Amino acid sequence: MLRSLLFIPADSEKKLGKIASTAADAFLIDLEDSVALPRKEAGRALTGDYLQAHPIEQRSGQLWVRVNPLDSGMILDDLKAVLPGRPDGVMLPKAESPADVEVLSHYLDALEAVYGLEQNSVKILPVATETAASLFTIGDYRGVSLPRLTGLTWGAEDLSTSLHASSNLDTDGRWSLTYRMARSQTLLAAHAAQVQAIDTLFVNFRDDAGLAESSRQSRAEGFSGRLAIHPAQVDIINAAFMPTAEEVSLAQAIVAAFNADPNLGTVGIDGKMFDRPHFVQAQRTLALHHQFSAS
Repeated sequence: MLRSLLFIPADSEKKLGKIASTAADAFLIDLEDSVALPRKEAGRALTGDYLQAHPIEQRSGQLWVRVNPLDSGMILDDLKAVLPGRPDGVMLPKAESPADVEVLSHYLDALEAVYGLEQNSVKILPVATETAASLFTIGDYRGVSLPRLTGLTWGAEDLSTSLHASSNLDTDGRWSLTYRMARSQTLLAAHAAQVQAIDTLFVNFRDDAGLAESSRQSRAEGFSGRLAIHPAQVDIINAAFMPTAEEVSLAQAIVAAFNADPNLGTVGIDGKMFDRPHFVQAQRTLALHHQFSAS
């Protein structure tokens, strides 16, 4: 489970050097939007060197790479530069359908064999809403066998460009209808495909209170993690995507009650009734709590 995924520009040695002091669950070393075209090769070299210098067994957080899109003509150069360093995963921008993820999977199959990596060891996280066409195929992730697929996330800025939109926000500063729909489709498609649902960036990295509230709401809706654009956002996101002490306490009581009598269909706790779906959710809450309680 990844709660926080922090973008790091691939061509900034200084920012790559800050990874060790940041508590993100995963770092997205970005070869796409963060790196201008004349700097792509330098970004590849720095990323490859960083991955090689930080073996997978010694990483405190996962190291992912956002490559350039399939139609950019650059993705194979990106992959050949970074695969020898065994990245934990690859973020695929502007994915229009599961077929794009399958193409990337084939590239990774070949390169894992070339570099002696375990098959399917490099995972894939597509940004699944950045083109108009992608929103008509996002539900198809449910019915396709994609062993590398670890989650779905969404983006609003490139979708705005695809739609020739002047803004993706309402007058009150909230996502406008089209982008709320894209977000909801991502959440539903991820759960249908049984992978993580990763919410998009909270752009104002100076608004700690806004980020915390937005992330709490995101978790309440069913997202399990969030992209981050600044190191200061990481601890806030990590906290927001963890169950509260009250949730843990209630989950413990629900699990204990059902475990005490497996024949029960419902249990009463503090004047409220809980049934089997609550039991399943309580187990998930405790699993998440135990996963990160020592960190």
